[in-house]
Amino acid sequence: MAKTKNSKMNHWLVKQEPEDYSWEDLVRDGQTQWTGVRNFQARNNLKQMAVGDKVFFYHSGKEKSVVGIAEVAKAAYPDPTADDSSWVAVDIKPVKRLPRPATLADIKANKKLTDLLLVRQSRLSVTPLTKEEFETIVKMGSGK
Repeated sequence: MAKTKNSKMNHWLVKQEPEDYSWEDLVRDGQTQWTGVRNFQARNNLKQMAVGDKVFFYHSGKEKSVVGIAEVAKAAYPDPTADDSSWVAVDIKPVKRLPRPATLADIKANKKLTDLLLVRQSRLSVTPLTKEEFETIVKMGSGK
């Protein structure tokens, strides 16, 4: 498994309106380019992603829940949908669907997740997570 520059795997969360591109679409496609990010902080997060990093796939909009785990398949490269070469994309591929979606309400209610950027900066579309935050949400999504 590939490691990042600091030789540890990072964990991420990406948000998407399921009406535009859902977890089911990712599973069907087998891999996708994560393009169209036009927020500087989110772009900087994309630049930090490395092949093998785990990524939560979050359905925004009405669902507001983490529904699956993906993996970075290709690190940052120039976003083909952008006119400016400073914008980047990554490729992600599905790993597994969570048995039970981890809802935003449940995430907000969990004391271990009070510092999660999903809670503090809810409009940010690409956010880092600590290993502990990632593992906590995986447990929530396992139904245990």
